[in-house]
Amino acid sequence: MNNIKEILTKFKNIALVGASKDITKTSTVVMKYLQANGFKVYPINPSMKGERILGEKVFGKISEIKDQIDIIDVFRPSDETIEIAKEAVKIGAKVLWLQLDIKSDEARKIVEANNIIYIENKCTKIEFEKNCK
Repeated sequence: MNNIKEILTKFKNIALVGASKDITKTSTVVMKYLQANGFKVYPINPSMKGERILGEKVFGKISEIKDQIDIIDVFRPSDETIEIAKEAVKIGAKVLWLQLDIKSDEARKIVEANNIIYIENKCTKIEFEKNCK
C-alpha cells in the first residue's frame, strides 16, 4: 500500500512529531487541517508535555500514547528521523511520513525492514487536498 489516497483514507490516528502552539507554524496549520478532516492527531513535543494544542493533550514522546498510532507525521530535522523511525517500529506504526524537505535513507531502511510504509518530502495536508478531496 504505497498509494497516498489509500493511506490517508484508511489510517486516521496520527502522531504529529514537532507540534507547536504557534498558530503560524506549519505543523499547527497541518494539525488543524487534519483534525477538521476526520483525523485524530496526537501532538508530540517534549518541551510542552501535558499542555494542550488545538484541544489535544501533548505527549513528550510517541511511546507515551496508549492508542494505536497509524501514521507518524514528522516536522523535525532530518537528522532526528532515525530515532523517530526506531520509535515507529517499537509502537507498530503503519506509516512514517516525513514532511517537506525532510529525508533520511537510514530512517527509510529501518522502517521498510519492519514493513512500515515510508514517505518523505511530502506534506500530509497538501497530499490530502490533492488525493482525497
